[in-house]
Amino acid sequence: MTTLKAGDKAPDFSIPNQDGKTVSLSDFKGKKLVLFFYPKASTPGCTVEACNLRDNVDRFRESGYEILGASADSQKRQSNFKEKYELPYDLLADEDHELLNAYGVWGPKKFMGKEYDGIHRTTFVIDEDGKIEEVITKVKTKEHSEQIL
Repeated sequence: MTTLKAGDKAPDFSIPNQDGKTVSLSDFKGKKLVLFFYPKASTPGCTVEACNLRDNVDRFRESGYEILGASADSQKRQSNFKEKYELPYDLLADEDHELLNAYGVWGPKKFMGKEYDGIHRTTFVIDEDGKIEEVITKVKTKEHSEQIL
């Protein structure tokens, strides 16, 4: 699990989005950012979470927030996910785990008695100066917007 906490400087990154365009933390300087990590695009829980954020995007933007999703999926899979569910924000394709490791969300997990490495569903709320305001590790996919706003 992540060791980052409120008050820490958010690790910088430059990762391709679903269209292959590089997105960096510095692109959001002066804006608040919701960076959410999810295990796998187009799976039930991840879809519910992404759509909950999509359905509340106006509330986020009115409060000065931008939203960015990230997983280890390929650009093509991220692009399909974004298109299928009409997600109005970028999805980062971190196939090399550079971002996942920097934020400490990649690691051992257990599911149905099996251990494996994967993404821990975690959301970071980052302020205008690149400092972490909040780390949400117990994400409620159906009401994630309420946990943040």
